Amino acid sequence: MGILTWIIFGIIAGWIASALMGSRGGIIMDMILGIIGAFVGGLVMTAFGSSGITGFNLYSIAVAVIGGIILIAISRLFRRPVAQ
Repeated sequence: MGILTWIIFGIIAGWIASALMGSRGGIIMDMILGIIGAFVGGLVMTAFGSSGITGFNLYSIAVAVIGGIILIAISRLFRRPVAQ
């Protein structure tokens, strides 16, 4: 896929993952989470014996969203609690 397609793919997957997790990272953070999440999701799916990202389709978006959710959960473990 071209770089522009990966960016659009990342925005979509990152936005879905952040909406599911209740994250408020903004469009840039959503894009970064989606692109990195696609990579992480592909690795996780490959580790379980399934295929990772297979192109611009619903399965690949689901894999990228799973990766984005994993990244958001990990980032919440290391983030300091906000003082109230």
